[in-house]
Amino acid sequence: MLQQLQLLDTRLYFWIFNCYEQPHIAWLSRWTSRLGDGVAYLLAGLLLFWLEPVSGPDFLQAGLITFAIEVPLFLSLKQLIKRNRPCDYLSDITPAIQPADRFSFPSGHAAAAFAFASVLSIYYPGLSEAAFAVAGLIGLSRVLLGVHYPTDILAGALLGITSAMLGYNLYLM
Repeated sequence: MLQQLQLLDTRLYFWIFNCYEQPHIAWLSRWTSRLGDGVAYLLAGLLLFWLEPVSGPDFLQAGLITFAIEVPLFLSLKQLIKRNRPCDYLSDITPAIQPADRFSFPSGHAAAAFAFASVLSIYYPGLSEAAFAVAGLIGLSRVLLGVHYPTDILAGALLGITSAMLGYNLYLM
């Protein structure tokens, strides 16, 4: 069963990777992926804290709790599962970037992007569609860059959303 899932995931990976393999897509994917590096989330939280006194402080605190849950979970899962990245497993893939760590499942960039989008949606519902669209693009960029399979992104998204729900509920306590 796991072999069939890996085969399906690899086929989907190649379909996405080959459909969008163009120089301008690689450039755009690098920049999109950088949005998910973490600095942008902290800056957004701090800006909202300072500039938006109604929900900004709550957003920042719930976000910090969310990331305190999400980061250790994704790091632990990567070390537990130890799934090789597509660029390490598939001989004909050269990544467009150097991954920050060795393993791919779940995607930390997708987890962080969806955690941020989820918390942002709670406090600023009018930004939900844009936040989740950007989170999806960050996840897609990681596949296009050759460092994640589609299921890595899906797992990261689920981890991020779950972490946000836990973080928000813990903040309310």
